[in-house]
Amino acid sequence: MSLATRVSLLAACAVGLSVSMASIAAYVTLGDQLHDRMDNSLMTRTSKASDSPLIVSASAKSVSLEILGAADVRAVVISHSGNVFPPSASAWLNPSPNEIRVADGSQQRTLRTIMINGREFRAATVHIDSGEALMFAQSTDSIEKTLDRMGLVLFLVGLGGIVVAAITGLAVARSALVPVRRLSAAAEHIARTEELTPIEVTGDDELASLATSFNKMIATLAASRDRQRRLVADAGHELRTPLTSLRTNLELLALADRKGGMSAEQRDEIFSDATAQVEELSTLVGDLVELARDEPLHRTPEPLDFANIVSNAVDRVRRRGLGLTFDVELDAWWVIGEEQLLERAVTNLLDNAAKWSPSGGSVAVNLTDGVLTVSDEGSGIHESDLPMIFERFYRADDARTMPGSGLGLSIVRQAAERHGGNVTVANREPHGAEFKLTIPGHRDLDELPDSETAMLPGDSARA
Repeated sequence: MSLATRVSLLAACAVGLSVSMASIAAYVTLGDQLHDRMDNSLMTRTSKASDSPLIVSASAKSVSLEILGAADVRAVVISHSGNVFPPSASAWLNPSPNEIRVADGSQQRTLRTIMINGREFRAATVHIDSGEALMFAQSTDSIEKTLDRMGLVLFLVGLGGIVVAAITGLAVARSALVPVRRLSAAAEHIARTEELTPIEVTGDDELASLATSFNKMIATLAASRDRQRRLVADAGHELRTPLTSLRTNLELLALADRKGGMSAEQRDEIFSDATAQVEELSTLVGDLVELARDEPLHRTPEPLDFANIVSNAVDRVRRRGLGLTFDVELDAWWVIGEEQLLERAVTNLLDNAAKWSPSGGSVAVNLTDGVLTVSDEGSGIHESDLPMIFERFYRADDARTMPGSGLGLSIVRQAAERHGGNVTVANREPHGAEFKLTIPGHRDLDELPDSETAMLPGDSARA
């Protein structure tokens, strides 16, 4: 059953229930009013007739109803002994105890329903001065006929209302579901063609909000796909360079072997070049794997002294950056994090500073209140390159001739975001660049949460 059909049935059921309740209330109210009006009228007419001089005693045997103005009723006189006049009325009337009490004067009036030849009558009885009681009995056929007509009209009106409500509900549901159908068609089109085309948004209701959200999702998917394509294209470009160099070296070795070989010095040079290319390729593949997954395979956050991580990274880079001076000032700073990821991020920052610092220059490393500042004495970063410096594979024009894949600073930003921090860069005077890596934490280990329940700050922010 479609949604439009369910809405139509729901509308029909709601209208049917409302109409039924209203019809029952109207029917019952009308019946009560008609019966109350008949009872009041019958009692009034009986009371007036009892005061008529024509009603003297049961010995009169009969009464002219036309004279009494009661041609639509049956009139009976009841004695205090229970006899009725005219005697023919005894065939359908058996006086009740209340009616006998009215006749002997112990009760003034009474009202009840009696059946005469299968028809319902209302009987009003009042006391008369002759020591007897006068009864007027009037048929309720007119009331029943009125109620029957009323019931038929209410049924037909209710049935018509239900049909109209069902048709109207179906039309309204179909009209209201047009945006949903457009969304469904757009989703099917995307699944079939992979064309991430936004749909038109009209109005400002909930369905328009749903369409807007759908378009935002499409835009996010398109951006994700573009990033994926760019990552694949850039990765292919970066991988091509070391692979081409390796192939060239292997071809040289094969050619030299066919021509009688080469000197040991030449062979060592080729092997050194090939080894360097393999190392570059391994580093590039590792960086790609790290950036390709949004979450690490195993999360093991634990309390760490960020100062120790920075110190270890400085020692590693110092061995590679011969001729450079590292000015290090570190304060204790405890964080919840992943040691390997943080150490790699800090190492990338230091390697970048060492790469751009001139021979004999110095790299300043300072950790204060969770802010790691790494400053070099290089030529600085061009203003147009500053907004893009942390993008994947982005390399400034003056960096294209230098070793590197353009992924190191991207890993720094990813590590900072996973730990709930951030990284910024700015040029410093008179020359050089200054990177600031901020990681949330505390000065004292006791202020950190329990290691068993530890969670990366970046995880809690996404949750």
